Amino acid sequence: METKTINIPTSRWLELAHERRQRPMAIIQFAGLPLPHYIHSGFSLAGPGRKHPERYAVGEFDLLVVKQGCMYIGEEDRRYEVSEGHALILRPDLHHYPTEGCRTATATFWLHFHTLGGWRMRDEESVLDNHEEAQAADRDSDGTSATVTAVTAVSAVSAVTNAAEPNRSFRVPEITLEVPQFTRLLRPAEMYDKLQQLHMHERDNHQSEVRFEQQLLFQEVLRQLSASAAARTPKAPGAETASRAASYLRERYRSRVTAEELGAALSFHPVYIARCMQKQFGCSPMEYLLLYRLEQAKQLLLETDLSINQIAEEVGFQQPAYFAACFRKREGRTPREHRQQFFRR
Repeated sequence: METKTINIPTSRWLELAHERRQRPMAIIQFAGLPLPHYIHSGFSLAGPGRKHPERYAVGEFDLLVVKQGCMYIGEEDRRYEVSEGHALILRPDLHHYPTEGCRTATATFWLHFHTLGGWRMRDEESVLDNHEEAQAADRDSDGTSATVTAVTAVSAVSAVTNAAEPNRSFRVPEITLEVPQFTRLLRPAEMYDKLQQLHMHERDNHQSEVRFEQQLLFQEVLRQLSASAAARTPKAPGAETASRAASYLRERYRSRVTAEELGAALSFHPVYIARCMQKQFGCSPMEYLLLYRLEQAKQLLLETDLSINQIAEEVGFQQPAYFAACFRKREGRTPREHRQQFFRR
């Protein structure tokens, strides 16, 4: 198996080809959300006695998927037997070493990836920042952690500031991706196929469109890993109820909704629903509804010429004055001030 670490930049943005033409086409270059990103991959066939290389804090996640045979690997104080149809993710900040050599011929796909966003182990207290993880990594010693989590903002709707226009704030969807550190694959054949495609693309990796295709394939790899865990992990108590309640509120945000109506629709007591949503989303059903209405109002302020009163009614507020007060409390400015920031000065 390949032992050297190739220093490839942690992000590869789509290259912009500048061609001299009479009417050049305008190109928008997106960095995208801070999802985990693919770096490079390969395939290894190890004979009996061959061992996984020992490495210290390589700075990248290393996904190992065994297609045939078994690998014997340790990570700090944990030991893994990664047999056919299983996957293991080695952390970028820990010591990895072989616990013994392969007993039979072993075929393994390996894939290096990383993230520009934060990440943490699900049972760790602190979120590991990508830029300080080598120093700030919180070593897990109780052996219970099984999940690597890509972490984004904790609020229901997060925002980032456009660096070119620091006074403008744009919404970014919150995405939390959970993948198991060690798992039996739900659909091994499909995973092998995706990894094989990624490996075959390495030959043409110098082409921007090929690198883009690799990123898409890698997201499918992550999705399959996540699905393998979800299929074997029961949902947290109340999570389904909270999700149903959120969907109900989003569908009916333009209308008057009461806790009693929500309870009747879901066939649960309103107090139980509130408890579920508080645990899942960190707010009550009515707080969730208010926040969602305000986000829809912000969209209308940007995209339409409707009056403030019309927008208030459109998103479910009965009184424009109450809408304005809620908006100012949440955003720190009035709806009119929010809209005016997008006008030419």
